[in-house]
Amino acid sequence: MGPTNTTSDTDRAAPEGWQTLRRFLPYLWPKDRTDLRIRIVIALILVLVAKGATLALPYAYRAAVDAMETPADATAMVAISFVVAYAAGRFASVAFDNIRNMVFERVGQDATRQFAEDVFARLHRLSLRFHLSRRTGEITKTVERGTKTIDTMLYFLLFNIAPTAIELIAVAVIFYINFGIGLVIATAVTVVAYIVVTQVITEWRTKLRREMNDLDGQALSRAVDSLLNYETVKYFGAERREEARYAKAAQQYSEAAIKSDSSLGLLNIAQSLITNLLMAGAMGYTVWGWSRGNLTTGDLVFVNTYLVQLFRPLDLLGFVYRTIRQGLIDMAAMFKLIDADVEVKDVPGAPALRIDRPGITFENVHFGYDPDREILHGLDFEIGAGETVALVGPSGAGKSTIARLLFRFYDPRAGRILIDGQDISKVTQESLRAAIGIVPQDSVLFNDTIGYNIGYGRPSHMDDADEDAIREAARGAAILPFIEMLPEGFETQVGERGLKLSGGEKQRVAIARTLLKNPPIVILDEATSALDSRTEQEILATLNRVARGRTTLAIAHRLSTIADADRILVLENGRLAEQGRHAELLRRDGLYAEMWARQQADSEA
Repeated sequence: MGPTNTTSDTDRAAPEGWQTLRRFLPYLWPKDRTDLRIRIVIALILVLVAKGATLALPYAYRAAVDAMETPADATAMVAISFVVAYAAGRFASVAFDNIRNMVFERVGQDATRQFAEDVFARLHRLSLRFHLSRRTGEITKTVERGTKTIDTMLYFLLFNIAPTAIELIAVAVIFYINFGIGLVIATAVTVVAYIVVTQVITEWRTKLRREMNDLDGQALSRAVDSLLNYETVKYFGAERREEARYAKAAQQYSEAAIKSDSSLGLLNIAQSLITNLLMAGAMGYTVWGWSRGNLTTGDLVFVNTYLVQLFRPLDLLGFVYRTIRQGLIDMAAMFKLIDADVEVKDVPGAPALRIDRPGITFENVHFGYDPDREILHGLDFEIGAGETVALVGPSGAGKSTIARLLFRFYDPRAGRILIDGQDISKVTQESLRAAIGIVPQDSVLFNDTIGYNIGYGRPSHMDDADEDAIREAARGAAILPFIEMLPEGFETQVGERGLKLSGGEKQRVAIARTLLKNPPIVILDEATSALDSRTEQEILATLNRVARGRTTLAIAHRLSTIADADRILVLENGRLAEQGRHAELLRRDGLYAEMWARQQADSEA
């Protein structure tokens, strides 16, 4: 799947409804976590207890006010007792709500964490094609929004919407018992009108919010892309151009944010109008009943208290609805990442790759990154166990593609790739990649220490690599003297993508972590391309020692670095044009001889 989709694409295409929420329920009610299920049950019980305390408050309030209508010592004590009961009820409601939050917090955070971990794991399982076409800033923003809104959305859904629905039913029953059907109908009509208006305006606001998120992701993407290409910006003196691009995106986001925030004012005005019309009507009705002697003063307080309690969560309905709606959008975007097609999959029951003799065979391999542009045209060759074979050819001949196919970042369209006689598409990817080490042309390092980056080459079954092993790998890559000269040694930070190190230093770190991995098959993809001549000779001597007893595929542009290879494969337009030893290929006076002559002439010049 070629996921050029950005956040905006995800938002538009995602199923932003209850289907998304249903997919999230297993995270909220985990099968293997009885402790979390118990917490959920306790939290729901506390919701009911807190709501019961809240619904009892107006009764105590009314009784206190009615008792005060006939002043006397006895009635004063009664009124005081009801006031105390009212205060106790308010405290109990707040206490139960907060205890409920404390109980549920671990459930919400655990569900959010597990969901985020699943998305992150999925991103690492997606194909190289996905990661070459993604926009890192927007993918990061999608995951960030999703993880931030899930917990809030769950809180509102479980502890705002559900309790408000319970309270609406309870208030309708209480109003019917105390005041008849008229006030119930008026309250119901008002609540329905309130919900409809809130939903309509919030849907409009959601579109504005989505547009704002799109522009926010675009601005972030431009900023990240610009900063990652800091050196290129400097090379071309394009600071003002980058500032203008970012400013344009930021301006568009600012305008969208103004529209979104202004729409909130309109929503609040509409909600206030509806709730205050009911408040005025209901209290007017109560005063009219009091004037006729049918109702007491306490009934006025009784109605007012219930409506205030009812409108308090309803006042947040727009925000709650928008939060839940946005949460569903963000969750759907994350689910879309989870649902992204994994292009390269292990076959069911795939065994691990077992290597006795690490030979490599390409049998009639056809491959292209795009359906209408084939790179490899029926490629056939074999590398014997322990043999050092060089792969050369003009740019675009398919040399680096062969390395990607060996790591199974892609599968061939036709043909097979075998290691020790085993089809690599039939074994687990983990075992395949554990058996191959690579020193790439462009060595990208983690923003951590030199020791961490070298130690990253440790075998997957090891929890850590000891300092002696890391030091020995650094010595083998001829970078140990450099590290020992640094004030912080192996604890020196390398910066983002290793930008604090020179190209040669980064390359030597990459060589060191491959030495630490100690695989039976080694791929050297222009492994010495960034090194000076003296260091190159040191590294080549080290790599020659490392290659003994291993199968080595050296992808090279400088032919002088692979002249002593056991065999040289010459690619041209995705086909094997020539093969043989260095001297033999020069005698043939073919493509290899032509490339050698051109490079020698360039060196002399």
